[in-house]
Amino acid sequence: MGLSKYMRRFLTGYAVNYNYRHQRHGHLFQNRYKSIVCEEDAYFLELVRYIHLNPVRARTVKDLDELRSYRYSGHAVLMGESKRGWQSCDYVLRHFGKKSAAARSTYESFVADGLQQGRRRELVGGGVIRSVGGWKALKQHRLQGTRIKGDERILGRSDFVAEILRRAEEELEKSYQLESAGVTFERLLSEVADYYKIDKEELTSGTRQRDVAEARAVICYIAVRKLHMSCKETAHRLSISPSAVSNVIGKGKVLAQTRAIEKRIINK
Repeated sequence: MGLSKYMRRFLTGYAVNYNYRHQRHGHLFQNRYKSIVCEEDAYFLELVRYIHLNPVRARTVKDLDELRSYRYSGHAVLMGESKRGWQSCDYVLRHFGKKSAAARSTYESFVADGLQQGRRRELVGGGVIRSVGGWKALKQHRLQGTRIKGDERILGRSDFVAEILRRAEEELEKSYQLESAGVTFERLLSEVADYYKIDKEELTSGTRQRDVAEARAVICYIAVRKLHMSCKETAHRLSISPSAVSNVIGKGKVLAQTRAIEKRIINK
């Protein structure tokens, strides 16, 4: 299951449970969970600092000293005050130094410098605003007659946003080309079944036989990543759950590429 789907289920389940326990109804969270593509060099560290300072800005904790031990923030883990097996600290800390102690000290100073910045709309606002670095920068660009590319789903400079959107359009165009060339889901089923020497009916039978499970994983990968079918639609066609489709895409990619199944189907 992908992070977005997990968060949607988690937050919905928590809200339902909370409302039941407290005999209330309606929305519990201000907004839905969302994720964005972030341009690392320009924005990653700024985003890390901004997010970890949220409890201070919201006055949930009174200062940085209290933030160090605040259990609902990743800051405590980065500072070595708490441990969570699922949170990776090395990736963030290595931006601040090679040795843990020095890196933590530099990171803490970096976070402290952000206290005076307040709410930064370029990190949470609209895509165009984020892309140029705030309202002031956007106004300056407009006065100069410069067109700025922006998108709500992407955090980065204009050229970075344009490049991400160009790649997405290319992938979508490839799926149209495959469809025009006759690479349909039905053909995908037939080709994969033929490769594994199994009946097509077995692919939708629910059996967990190894060769059938592998074939199903390959189909999930090509259907979702190459034909741009949704996990829900793919799951319906294979008579499995959407989460099952999501879980085997990675495995299917390895199988499809190492055994040249993807090349066989797409370039046939």
